[in-house]
Amino acid sequence: MALQYLCPICGGQLRVKNSILISAKSKTTNKRGLIFLDPDIGNYTKTTHPTFELQKGEEYMIYCPICHTTLNREENPHLVKINMIDDNNIEYDVFFSNVVGEECTYKIKDKKVEMLGSDAQRYKQYFDIPPEDRKYL
Repeated sequence: MALQYLCPICGGQLRVKNSILISAKSKTTNKRGLIFLDPDIGNYTKTTHPTFELQKGEEYMIYCPICHTTLNREENPHLVKINMIDDNNIEYDVFFSNVVGEECTYKIKDKKVEMLGSDAQRYKQYFDIPPEDRKYL
């Protein structure tokens, strides 16, 4: 069984064949489009329609393509949250950057944080403090 990726709000399946599908809007140009992400954590390959070019360093609002709720975290708007269920039916929270070119992903189960990507140290402090205090970052 392949990894499942779910919207943390509506529980809808975000994985289509071999991609995670999200909707995005540029914070600077308001340009909108769909992004297909590689489902392998730590692989930062993305596919978009040729008319929706992602600009390196640009920040995007990320939405669930099913319920249209924003997936950017209120506590840290540079991070996006989705849920993942592995082959053993164990659920994880997965956070990743909404800034194009930043390679950082965090896979979390209970208090154990697995960090991946060359930029993973950038938001590490967010996961080093108790959840109730993260809103102050």
